[in-house]
Amino acid sequence: MKIGFIGLGNMGAPMAANLAKEHDVIGFDPVAQPQGLKLAQSASAAAKDADVVITMLPNGDILRSVAKDIYPAMKQGAIHLDCSTVDVESARAVAAQALAAGLSAVDAPVSGGIGGATHGTLTFMAGGPVTTFATVMPLFDIMGQKAVHCGDAGNGQAAKICNNMIVGVTMIATCEAFVLADKLGLDRQAMFDVVSTSSGYSWTMNAYCPAPGIGPHSPADNGYQPGFASELMLKDLNLSQMAAIAADADTPMGQAATALYRQFVEDEDGRGKDFSAMLPRFESRRRS
Repeated sequence: MKIGFIGLGNMGAPMAANLAKEHDVIGFDPVAQPQGLKLAQSASAAAKDADVVITMLPNGDILRSVAKDIYPAMKQGAIHLDCSTVDVESARAVAAQALAAGLSAVDAPVSGGIGGATHGTLTFMAGGPVTTFATVMPLFDIMGQKAVHCGDAGNGQAAKICNNMIVGVTMIATCEAFVLADKLGLDRQAMFDVVSTSSGYSWTMNAYCPAPGIGPHSPADNGYQPGFASELMLKDLNLSQMAAIAADADTPMGQAATALYRQFVEDEDGRGKDFSAMLPRFESRRRS
């Protein structure tokens, strides 16, 4: 396939590099200029004549702007595969614009972080026509280890924000539990050994433990350098609450997690740290 790839940041560049091993890839980013990739002078130039245009962008407003720019340049029947994490409304609006322009669109945000992008082990949550999903499945196979078709346009974004709302809430609960265990005199390893094999089992405990030296290697063992930054978790939690408001869904735990990560990122020292750095944050606090 001929692929245009727009957005060559920390995630997009390694994804594009993996695709370039098997396909003709030309990329564009207004800032990043990664080595080893063929680069275009503009987004529309990267999109011209491409069979598939992949975007990896920061937010819905930028996605809408890029779509407006590239759709006139794309050939009829081409596919826009958006791997950004954006609001559901933007994903659905762009899909409708693609259809009106004689194109197909799939929203497929990812899970797996920079490591997954580099090693080709991402998980994709996709929304859009099942036939279009099938067409781009070989690309998912190169960039990731799993792709799930979640339904119509926007449902990939819906799956991503629901998943990350769970992760944000459970990370806070896991960090709180470790601090409570400390204050009760319970050894952290003993707590992990019990909880990781009991009803408190969770991804944030078993696979991404926020306590240094406990469980599999995680960002906690690297000074909380980000695997998934706190500001990105805040972005996803904000998206979850935007969607909850639009859908009239009661999400009190999601609201509470959003408020805590906002405080951590905006008012404390959480920016630039992994989202599991909530543990030292709670260690330094007393009950209010």
